[in-house]
Amino acid sequence: MADFINEWWGTAIAIVTAISIVACGILLWSQSKVKVKLGSDGKPLPAETTGHVWDENLMEQNNPLPKWWMWLFYLTIIYSAGYLVVYPGLGSYQGRFGWSQESAYAKEMKDGEAQYGPLFNKYLNTDVSVVARDPQAQEIGQRLFLNTCAQCHGSDAQGGKGYPNLTDSDWLYGGDPQTIKTTIREGRHGQMPPMAAALGGEDDVRNVANYVMSLSGGAHDPVKAVLGKAKFGACAACHGADAKGNQMLGAPNLTDKTWLYGGGVDNVMETINKGRGNQMPAHQNLLSEAKIHLLTAYVWGLSNSGKSMVSESDAAALKQISAAAKPASEAASATTDAK
Repeated sequence: MADFINEWWGTAIAIVTAISIVACGILLWSQSKVKVKLGSDGKPLPAETTGHVWDENLMEQNNPLPKWWMWLFYLTIIYSAGYLVVYPGLGSYQGRFGWSQESAYAKEMKDGEAQYGPLFNKYLNTDVSVVARDPQAQEIGQRLFLNTCAQCHGSDAQGGKGYPNLTDSDWLYGGDPQTIKTTIREGRHGQMPPMAAALGGEDDVRNVANYVMSLSGGAHDPVKAVLGKAKFGACAACHGADAKGNQMLGAPNLTDKTWLYGGGVDNVMETINKGRGNQMPAHQNLLSEAKIHLLTAYVWGLSNSGKSMVSESDAAALKQISAAAKPASEAASATTDAK
């Protein structure tokens, strides 16, 4: 791979780019030199055609472009040359002003953090359960969720096949605030290996699938389920002898009715035969700690909205935070409107 990113390629790209621009100018100049041919009698000969004819007599003549049109093309060539001097485009040359997408993005992020950071930071040192009950914090958290998480978990956070539902109480790695925050910050990588060989064969896979379905009361063959119980020992290392999973490993509980890839014997057999691999990317390089804290509160609140009321001390803290955050929100809104 190093052969494609060394300094020679930058030089080659710069040469090809420069030659292409010059070639366009030469081609344009050559086409502007076409002259009308005269006959022996001094009169103009019929113009040459490109060979294209429509509607019997409508011909495309090979005439030079109008002068104003030619100069527009010349101006685009001049502009492109100037652009390549000022901005990067000639291989590894960074341009006169050293502009780059990375630096522009970094500046925008820095400006955004300076403008809106105080609004996020108001909640950073407040308990997640308190932030989760603040209406303004939930609005901010929802927007962060829609921008960052909805692509996989859905705008309603109910997930889909291979993507966990965040609105129920079923958690692969745990649903307490700290665990949710760790998941958002560092990401997760769940992996179940194919288990068909370990179980013994296709019949054993089907028997174990029926046993797994019996654990949650799903449709299954009772006889095959009994036969599969003895083989389930190969799965107990991760899912536990009681099949209730292991949140330290991200191994799901097989005794409830929550299925990440769909329930039913056929789906369970597919999982056993092929294994499953799932990855949630880390967001610590995309979101500030304050944003992760707000997002944690929003996600935690999705499945804990019916928990006990906030204590008096928490209620007081909540009121204080809301009052402090309101001016910052209004200032940010006013700045946005002014733009």
